[in-house]
Amino acid sequence: MSDDAKTRLLSAAGPIFAEKGYERATVREICQAAETNVASVNYHFGDKERLYIETVKQARRLRVARVPMPERSPGTPPAEQLREFVRVLLTRMLMVDEAPWESRLMLREMLQPSKACEELAREHLRPEFEMLVAILKDLTPAGTPLPKLQQLGFSVVGQCLFYRIARKVVDSLVELESSDGHFSVGGLTDHICDTVLAALGRSRPLNVCVDDGRDHQQPLVAES
Repeated sequence: MSDDAKTRLLSAAGPIFAEKGYERATVREICQAAETNVASVNYHFGDKERLYIETVKQARRLRVARVPMPERSPGTPPAEQLREFVRVLLTRMLMVDEAPWESRLMLREMLQPSKACEELAREHLRPEFEMLVAILKDLTPAGTPLPKLQQLGFSVVGQCLFYRIARKVVDSLVELESSDGHFSVGGLTDHICDTVLAALGRSRPLNVCVDDGRDHQQPLVAES
């Protein structure tokens, strides 16, 4: 059996697991969609659980390939690094139309964690979370305890995740056409970062805005 069969199995399993979840999806229907025999799952993956785990990882890899996280540049102010991190995170989370099965599968795994979530966190999510913690370390006073930095990191991720999980509710409550871009990726990036930076004392308070002389107010510019 060729690697092509393995690739077909992963491609076929993604939409099925995303739609039905691990329990309801069957090896037979995945193999039918992949045009392989049922023995191919055991041959390439060992069992259904490992196929599921590798499919979740594949969803993550595809999302990262579409929207890669930039490397930290020593010359870039930490506030700008935070904005870029949040922008990438929001883009990945909200690109539902561009990657429907990947988004559904990742969200399903976040809400109903399995062994796949453990491996995903250890192998894929941890490096980026550590990058976020390092950025926040540069934005906070020297000696800030690591648990506090991690809490801050989860606060940032949580704000982003809210707009993914509650997307339909937000759409129902907000008139997006007249929201002036506040709920676009760019608008949400500014809001989340402005909130975090103000809380850390690294920007003006949120109730102080810079008026550029036009009919709208510009987002706050954080101090580096």
